[in-house]
Amino acid sequence: MTADVRATGPRVARAVLPPRPAGRWKAAAGWAAVLAITALTLAPGIGVEVDLGALVRNWQNGADKVLALLQPDWSFFPRTVAPLLETLQMAVIATAVSGVLALPLSLWAARTTDPNRVLRGSVRAVLNVVRAVPDLLYASVLVAMVGVGALPGILALVLFDVGIVVKLVSEQIEASDTGALEAGLAAGGTQTQVNRAVAVPDLLPGFVTQLLYVLELNVRASSVLGLVGAGGMGLLIDAVRSFYRYDQLSLIILEILVVVLVLEAVSSAARRRLV
Repeated sequence: MTADVRATGPRVARAVLPPRPAGRWKAAAGWAAVLAITALTLAPGIGVEVDLGALVRNWQNGADKVLALLQPDWSFFPRTVAPLLETLQMAVIATAVSGVLALPLSLWAARTTDPNRVLRGSVRAVLNVVRAVPDLLYASVLVAMVGVGALPGILALVLFDVGIVVKLVSEQIEASDTGALEAGLAAGGTQTQVNRAVAVPDLLPGFVTQLLYVLELNVRASSVLGLVGAGGMGLLIDAVRSFYRYDQLSLIILEILVVVLVLEAVSSAARRRLV
């Protein structure tokens, strides 16, 4: 009896689609919640009163202002040099002072470099309050305390910078590897000795990077603080704005833009060398 042998070709594997990931509805629900909240904030009688028709009614007024801003008054440049230099000086001094204050505070605010819960919690609580107050409000209060000039602006910038730098650097410390710190403590070093020998050299590149970042912020902020009498370019901006000289205001904006771009280029070059 002969067996009937049938030639069979290679088996073709059937494609099986993977199961859909669970929880896809959460993303859709999140977007729906965001859209619903946004709609409620714009709803008449419930949210903020946004009159989009004002853009249509006042477009001619806005076009005139934009046209004036596109025609800077270059003859006004000599009057802007001294306020611009004062703005830069305020930014540099505030950055340097805040750097000196923020370095130890960053170590005290991080869990890995400060095991004392009471001290760490106190530092964080105070800095949360410092960050909660806008820098313009600091400047307004300090102008009333010490008078008009650069000093209240510098003090306001220092408070603003310390709150930001300590927050970012302390989080950087907590996210870094703790092996070297633990080894130093196991070798018999005190927390202060280990922080000085291990933690500070490790955090310095990121710390300097944050200081360069707040230096850029200080140039912008110091230009605004002068609106309340805290010195710098803001005093000139307030005077020009009061007389509706948008051509002169345009020149001031261009100067601030150039300074910020130069600082950004210098900061980027410094960061590439540090990191």
